[in-house]
Amino acid sequence: MADTSQPIATVRTDWTKGEIAALFDLPFMELVFQAASVHRRHFDPSEVQLSQLLSVKTGGCAENCGYCSQSSHFDTGLKASKLMPVDEVLSAAQAAKDGGAQRFCMGAAWRDLKDRDLPALEAMISGVKAMGMETCATLGMLRPDQAEQLKAAGLDYYNHNLDTSPEYYDKVVTTRTYQERLDTLQAVADAGMKTCCGGIMGLGETRADRVSFLHQLATLPRHPDSLPINNLVAVTGTPLGEKAQAEGGISGIEFVRTVAVARIVCPKSMVRLSAGRTEMSEELQALCFLAGANSVFVGNQLLTTPNPERGTDAHLMAELGLKPMSAEALA
Repeated sequence: MADTSQPIATVRTDWTKGEIAALFDLPFMELVFQAASVHRRHFDPSEVQLSQLLSVKTGGCAENCGYCSQSSHFDTGLKASKLMPVDEVLSAAQAAKDGGAQRFCMGAAWRDLKDRDLPALEAMISGVKAMGMETCATLGMLRPDQAEQLKAAGLDYYNHNLDTSPEYYDKVVTTRTYQERLDTLQAVADAGMKTCCGGIMGLGETRADRVSFLHQLATLPRHPDSLPINNLVAVTGTPLGEKAQAEGGISGIEFVRTVAVARIVCPKSMVRLSAGRTEMSEELQALCFLAGANSVFVGNQLLTTPNPERGTDAHLMAELGLKPMSAEALA
């Protein structure tokens, strides 16, 4: 068992579930102190990376992820659309850069990437890259050759979340296996791209599931370069959204604990405070930053769910003395 009385800052891929559970069980103040100490070993705690996300193809997804408004399995009132034209995506990317975004993320509601869409996506990626921003995409499952093509186009990061623990996974989605998610992450890593991989809290999972989820990430051959921690946005019409509305989601303190443990077990990852911020108080977000979160999405919408307005985020960052991450830290 690891000594949890002292902050751990080394990168390890041999974490045990028992060690991670022991971190969750620490007194809250001690856990946050340890996470903040680890954070300061690897990052400037006053810096936050600013990313912006655009849905380049919305709705009609064949997956049955029980939280998602874009699934064709659920009636959420969302209208499906085709892949956006390249020029419209590049226009949105330029606006994001002008607004201060440092990374531009493109998401498509697909189960897997089809070869017919690769040329358009390659043009989007190379165009955004030419603007001087980091590029990220989430397009569903990839084959190794597709990952290589996206890398050649200039894609820096590929997002493919595990969502939850292996044990709780079949309560969330049954149309894609956990191993298929891991296989896509491996294809991305083998192609030389950075990985963006995290999960969603408040799906009805237990703390043991959160332990197991972080254990999966902490024991990957290479930790995710970017690790988004989402707080479920409960969408009416989705089974997990309605379950959360009826039963309540994860508590704020437990959410901060999850961010803190993520920071400790994946010390060099960019831990992103992602979906669900519109329902978080400034104080709760501040605790997340203290516990090691150092990345957020900006702009008033994520894929299909709301996000704080730019002015709201600017006010929060000013109050907390936070600033956009330096170019040196992003290199």
